[in-house]
Amino acid sequence: MQKLILGSEEWCGFPELGLPSIKARVDSGAKTSALHALNIAPFQKDGETWVKFDINPIQKNQKTIIHCEAKLIDKRIVKSSSGYREQRYVIQTELKIGEESWTAEVTLTNRDSMGFRMLLGREAMSGRILVDPEQKYLLGEPTPEYLKEIYQKSVAQKTGLRIGLLASNPELYSNRRIIEAGEARGHEMHFLNIKECYMKLDADKPEIHYRGGKILDNFDAIIPRIRPSITFYGCALTRQFEAMKVYCLNSAKAITQSRDKLYSLQLLLHHGIDIPTTGFANSPLDTDDLIKMVGGTPLIVKLLEGTQGKGVVLAETKKAAESVINAFKSLNANILVQEFIKEADGKDLRLFVVDGKVVAAMQREAAPGEFRANIHMGGTASVVKVTPDEKRIAIKAAKAMDLKVAGVDIIRSSKGPLLLEVNSSPGLEGIEGATNKDIAGEMIKSIEKSIKWK
Repeated sequence: MQKLILGSEEWCGFPELGLPSIKARVDSGAKTSALHALNIAPFQKDGETWVKFDINPIQKNQKTIIHCEAKLIDKRIVKSSSGYREQRYVIQTELKIGEESWTAEVTLTNRDSMGFRMLLGREAMSGRILVDPEQKYLLGEPTPEYLKEIYQKSVAQKTGLRIGLLASNPELYSNRRIIEAGEARGHEMHFLNIKECYMKLDADKPEIHYRGGKILDNFDAIIPRIRPSITFYGCALTRQFEAMKVYCLNSAKAITQSRDKLYSLQLLLHHGIDIPTTGFANSPLDTDDLIKMVGGTPLIVKLLEGTQGKGVVLAETKKAAESVINAFKSLNANILVQEFIKEADGKDLRLFVVDGKVVAAMQREAAPGEFRANIHMGGTASVVKVTPDEKRIAIKAAKAMDLKVAGVDIIRSSKGPLLLEVNSSPGLEGIEGATNKDIAGEMIKSIEKSIKWK
């Protein structure tokens, strides 16, 4: 039998499920094939167990929904590439690739955090397919017009909330996921670029205008995702939405105080939350005493305005510490000096808090030769079991900062868990990838609960 030659990405179909075209990642390294599915529910049909589920067949499009059902043939534990183990429903259905079709086993799972709605594994390809990983779409690629035509009857009607995502980069993973999660729950989602908004200050009728003079009104909620470099203006816009009686997932006040590293640490200490021993200075004098204050070297020196591990330096000797501190001071910068927790071994914990609950947690481990565990600095993420005490600290910290959504960073020390930082716009990519949890969906649910939407 002549084998089909596929590239690393191809389009396929599932005729029995009513899916004429769906993009697949062709991965001979994966044993099992997986199909993106939501609202998965088993049911009885003619004395047999079947499963019904919904599919969004087009990537980055939550409005198009196909309702499917298939006979259940198995339930299986599948281990993902990130090490996460999940029990999945398994179905058997006709798979069509090019002009060829055959029956294949497929597992059902939420692949919202993945790049493809379909993963074609080696079991479904065995004996039929050869893969040329350097090529893509060897069997052709449907046009957007064709996809729109074949799925036009499957577009869900809008019945939900009107939610704006106030941010800078629509292509950022976290922002795409929040838009997708909102649309999946039936809401009308709008990306609002911070730099393209401007406002009218008026006691009776405050307004926010968008590029071209469009007035941003009738929003039910706003999700602020403000990068540190634009905190001042982003928070001004958030305050304006609040003045317009629009619910904001994190308030301008909460974001502003979370961005002030010194004030946030003082606030956390006031609420009885332990942090590593920390010193703060602006004057170039008494560098020696500042170093002694935090227990000597090695120590961490942080610029107050730093983020994602930038502006953070490990000084291993007293001479190095003096050089770094004096260099930062020559910039007339405010700096924090903090004890180095050696026993943490380059690891910290990120606990994601939504609505006063820890919805996910991961351990971040620094890259070799690096002490900063931030994912943006090359750190790796893995699933971790956090203690009740660590959960309590994370929840308490988010509450102290008055944040509905917070990424709380904790380090394990010989003195017990210590709080490092509270982030008001925590990234989703690392933690969703490590835990396989729909955290963006939890953020949308929080909005629904807060404004009592049903």
